[in-house]
Amino acid sequence: MDPLSWGEILTRIFLQLTPTWIALVLLFVVSVMFKRKLGLYGKLFDSTVGMIGFALVMFWVFTGIFGALDLIVTHDPLAQVSGMKNKVPGTPLAGAEEGEYGWYLLGGDNLARDVFSRVITGAWIVVQIAPIATAFAFMVGITLGLPAGYYGGKLDTFLSFLANLILAFPVILLFYLLVTPEIVETGIPAYMATFLFVFPLIFVGILLNSRYYTQPNFRTPLLIGVLGVMGWLYLSLISEVGSKVHVIPGFMDLFDIPGGILVVFVSVVFVNSPTVFRIVRGLALDIKTRDYVAAAQTRGEGPWYIMLWEILPNARGPLIVDFCLRIGYTTILLGTLGFFGLGLPPESPDWGSTINEGRKFLSIYLHPALPPALALLSLVLGLNLLADGLREESLRD
Repeated sequence: MDPLSWGEILTRIFLQLTPTWIALVLLFVVSVMFKRKLGLYGKLFDSTVGMIGFALVMFWVFTGIFGALDLIVTHDPLAQVSGMKNKVPGTPLAGAEEGEYGWYLLGGDNLARDVFSRVITGAWIVVQIAPIATAFAFMVGITLGLPAGYYGGKLDTFLSFLANLILAFPVILLFYLLVTPEIVETGIPAYMATFLFVFPLIFVGILLNSRYYTQPNFRTPLLIGVLGVMGWLYLSLISEVGSKVHVIPGFMDLFDIPGGILVVFVSVVFVNSPTVFRIVRGLALDIKTRDYVAAAQTRGEGPWYIMLWEILPNARGPLIVDFCLRIGYTTILLGTLGFFGLGLPPESPDWGSTINEGRKFLSIYLHPALPPALALLSLVLGLNLLADGLREESLRD
C-alpha cells in the first residue's frame, strides 16, 4: 500500500469519527427542537459562543465514549508494531492482516504505537476523570461552604483558615508530594480518599432529609435506599485489595480503580475543593440577606433547608459557570501531571503523557506531540467558551 496524502488522511479521520458526527447532529437537533423546555441548557443554544463551546466539549465526550467502545480507534493504543517507530502520518502498516486497519493515520511514536488511537483513547481518560473529580470537589466545597457562609462566626473562621492554608501551598509541589511513591505507600492518599469521598453521601443525605423532613413515612425509606446504594458505591471506590484501606470483600467491590488514577483523582479533588468552598461561602454570605431567605426563616424552615433549597438554587448561575471552567483547569492539571510522569502509569495514553513522550523528539518529529496538544487545547477552549455562553444566558435570567 502507498502512503496517504494529507487530503486522504483527513478524509479517513473524518470517516473514522462518523459515530461522533452522528451523535453530535442528533444531540443538536433534539436540543434545538426542545430548547424552550430545557431551561438554562436550552437557552445556551441562543448563544453562538456557547454553542461552539458546547460542540467542542461534546465532540471529545462522544469521541472518548465511542473510542472506549472500539468504534473509532484503529489499533491497540499500547501495541508496538515492528517497523512503525516514528513513522510519519499516513504510513501504511507493513504486513497488515485481514481486517486490520492498514495505516497509522497520525503516524507512530517513539515506541511504534499508533498516535491516532492514543489520542482517541486519551480522550476517554480525560472525560472520565476531569468532570467526576470536579463534581466531587464541588460536593466538598458546597457541603462546607454553605454552613460557613450562612452561620459565620467561629465555624467560618476555622473552615476559611483551612481553605486558605491549602490554597497557600504551591499546587504543583502538592501534587508531587501526593503522588510520590513513598507517600503513596504510607496510605495517605487512600485515607484522604476515604475522607473526601464521603461528602457526596453527606450532601445527598442532608438534601433529602431537609426536603422531606415533614414526610417521615416517605423520607425514611428514601434515605435508606439512596444512601444504601451510595454507601456501597463509596466503599467500592475507596476499598482496594492489598491497600491500606480494604473494608469490603473483593466480590462486593464494584470498581477496580488503578492506584495511580485514584491518587490523581484525590489530588485534583483536594486542590480544587478550597476554591469551590470560597466561592460558595461568598455566595451564601450575599444571598442569605435576601428577602426570600427571611421569608423562609419566618415560615419556620430549618437552616439546612434554607441553605440547600433557597440559597443554593439561587447561586446556580455562578456555580455552573465555575464548574465548566474548573473542568478546564482540571484537564490542564491532568495534562501537567501526565507531562511530568506523575500518577498515571507511564504507558498510559493520556494526553499529558503522550505530549511528554513526543516533546523529546520535537526537533525531528512533530506528529507524536502535536495531535494530543491540539486535542487538549481544543477541549479547554471549548470548556471556556461554554462557560462564557452559560454566563451570558444566566445573566439574562
